[in-house]
Amino acid sequence: MDSRLILVTLLIRLGVAAAISSVLVRARRFRVLLFREERTLGEKIEIVFIMGTPIMLGVLVRHWVRNFYAADISFEGAILIGIIAGRLAGTAGGVLVSIPGLFWGEWLALPMNLLAGALAGWLRHIAPEREAIWSFSPLFDLSIYHWIRRSIGKSFIDWQTSFFFLILGLEFIRIQLHRGFPRRIFALDSSNWLVTLAIYAGTVMAVAIALKVLNNVRIEMKLEQQERLLLQARMEALQSQINPHFLFNTLNSVSSLVRRDPDSAREMIVKLGNILRRLLRKGDSFVPLREEMEFLDDYLDIEVARFGTDKLKVVKELEPDSLDHLVPSMILQPLVENAVKHGFASKVDGGSVHIRSRCAEHRLVIEVEDDGVGMMAAAASTSSGTGIGMLNVTERLQVVYGDAAEITLESQPGRGTLVRLVLPILQAEEMGGSVAGAIYEERARTPR
Repeated sequence: MDSRLILVTLLIRLGVAAAISSVLVRARRFRVLLFREERTLGEKIEIVFIMGTPIMLGVLVRHWVRNFYAADISFEGAILIGIIAGRLAGTAGGVLVSIPGLFWGEWLALPMNLLAGALAGWLRHIAPEREAIWSFSPLFDLSIYHWIRRSIGKSFIDWQTSFFFLILGLEFIRIQLHRGFPRRIFALDSSNWLVTLAIYAGTVMAVAIALKVLNNVRIEMKLEQQERLLLQARMEALQSQINPHFLFNTLNSVSSLVRRDPDSAREMIVKLGNILRRLLRKGDSFVPLREEMEFLDDYLDIEVARFGTDKLKVVKELEPDSLDHLVPSMILQPLVENAVKHGFASKVDGGSVHIRSRCAEHRLVIEVEDDGVGMMAAAASTSSGTGIGMLNVTERLQVVYGDAAEITLESQPGRGTLVRLVLPILQAEEMGGSVAGAIYEERARTPR
């Protein structure tokens, strides 16, 4: 084979390895599997087929397109599958990527790729730290002196160096097999020792570049996970901030009934117990709207008993389809409390609270409206620092959804106030069942 063609092929092969890796990480399922260190048998099989399919197609391209040898990275692909997913996956991946070559009589490719995948998987198994896999570089140490000293001190070469020499050793075996049986296995080969050295270097670089591309995605996903955890912590802090405020007001409502109506007070204490059980469920950061409305029912029953059915009326207009969508826990209670306390608690004739929900254009719309005194009387408590409820809801929505959610307030003096929430509909199943992941994905899609 012409030396110039080999050198060009080696350069293109590096681009092919990087391109295939870049395409793979665009698949959401592959990103999820790549991020996991421990995988089930089914997940390992998924990785084999996801990674092996494009590599196998490259072998077909090499046979169909004249002199396009760079498309075939089956040998490097078997090593990658093994080092990422383990011995079993490496063995299966080596078999899968060798299948096309069998139709052209390259039957030595099967045992060679199988051996490469199995040994790479075995090296992964004995790695002292799994993170060492992702930090592999062909330039494992620029100082020969320090490398020799470190090797002698450990009485054994480290994992990075072992992987480096494993790739070189396997490539040496493949080239020797190609020289003995040129029609039975494919390999780049040259009589020029400089070109041969470039072939060895190109094989190592192809594996290293693919690992670097995949590792960049893993690092990005780790940063996203840390941001999701931070958002979760901030949201829980805000939720715990509203609880004492809510409990204080609710206890005042119950205490007003103790002397006047003991039976009603006992019923309210039972409902307050239900509310307290809900507040103790710290892990429920998100709940279906249906469950949030059940929580509101207990709270409103207390308020109706306090003010009387003739003074406080609650009207709910809820679309059935909207009740199964997830909302932040206790996101509506502060709004309803504001409507009761600031809307018409001071009115002699009382009033009503309307709660509506509907789905519109892939958004969940929730409205809390009262026919109370309006914004002029309530402005001081909702827009200033004393308005804990409204400020808390606004900040929680900003923390959780970013710009993906909206909250608007419309009010007319003497006619009432309307608060409208427009929330994205979370598709948690697309993120492997992770609500936090679905939120982060929604935030990422929202233009800033």
